[in-house]
Amino acid sequence: MSNETPLAGIRVVELGSSVAVPYGTWVMSTLGATVVKVERPESGDDCRTWGTGWYGDVSAIFVALNAGKHSVEVDLKDPEQVAVLRRFIIEQADVVVQNLRPGVAERLGLGADELCAESDKLIYVNCGAFGREGPLSTRPGYDPLMQAFCGLMNVTGEEGRPPVRVGTSIVDMGTGMWCVIGVLSALRTREQTGKGGRVDTSLFETAMGWMTYHACSFFGDGSVPQKFGSSGPGMAPYQAYRCADGYLIIAAPNDRMFGRLCTLLGHTEWSTDVRFVNNKNRWENRATLNALIEGVTATRDQMDWQGELEKIGIPSSPLQGVDQVVSHPQTEALGLVQTTDDGKYRVMGIPMSFDGKRPYQHDGPPSLGAHNDELFGE
Repeated sequence: MSNETPLAGIRVVELGSSVAVPYGTWVMSTLGATVVKVERPESGDDCRTWGTGWYGDVSAIFVALNAGKHSVEVDLKDPEQVAVLRRFIIEQADVVVQNLRPGVAERLGLGADELCAESDKLIYVNCGAFGREGPLSTRPGYDPLMQAFCGLMNVTGEEGRPPVRVGTSIVDMGTGMWCVIGVLSALRTREQTGKGGRVDTSLFETAMGWMTYHACSFFGDGSVPQKFGSSGPGMAPYQAYRCADGYLIIAAPNDRMFGRLCTLLGHTEWSTDVRFVNNKNRWENRATLNALIEGVTATRDQMDWQGELEKIGIPSSPLQGVDQVVSHPQTEALGLVQTTDDGKYRVMGIPMSFDGKRPYQHDGPPSLGAHNDELFGE
């Protein structure tokens, strides 16, 4: 694939706000689609005012999720403006992605069934909270609600401590990715049949998707997953260990790696100890094992241990902050951090490349209503 913008020529209308839909349409925009973001007059997307980091008076969260898009202001309470938007979609859009409150799009005449009936090539994505059907289908929702409702918070953090949210909007952004997967699949179908169609996804379905192996464990033997801190379930040693200057993740979850780790730590007897002789036993006795390992790792610095572990083929990683990882040589080598053409914004690039070339983020986020002429004319 020589073209790093494979969605060039595709026009997407975003009837969305917050994180899920904007993230998905940002991916499409970065892949070359023209994304027309529909916003409320005067205030725009709520996300414009969210976050702890800022570019002047522009929220860094808004920058990250909306760079490269076009913004039009539409008062959805004004029938004339809605009619203009509706005609624009029918005549010019390839894709609509929406996460309005349940029932709003249909009430406005902007629902999937009605629009797809008038434009059979249109691909329409419903991105709801709890899904299209069921007793909760009319409820709104946000990322932390889904992390709580679907069990993610029950497998995150440490036992005996208050619940914690995964430190990024994993349900929202995951749902945005499913929107993209749905659109790409529907575009392929349209190539073959000439017709678009409806795609449905939701925060609830995404959150349940993240619980896939936890749920499968429960289905298998009734095991209810627990919180294991930095560890992976059922693997040992496989977690963060305290060093003299911080923490280091050490991953040696099979017998071969564990034997090499024991030799490095100066305790070859651990590998033949009945408590630690295989992964099942190590997991059952992990509290004892982890205390023994940490008693040794705490005597030296992270980088000392990482260098030694690398020599014997045991994966490890220090805990880093975003300030450290964005300046890491690996991040630089892959060109993951990009600067818009005007030099004003630094953003994280899309996490894939085509023929060695990563799609580039040339433009920053739009000012509110900057592209109204595209919809309403002068």
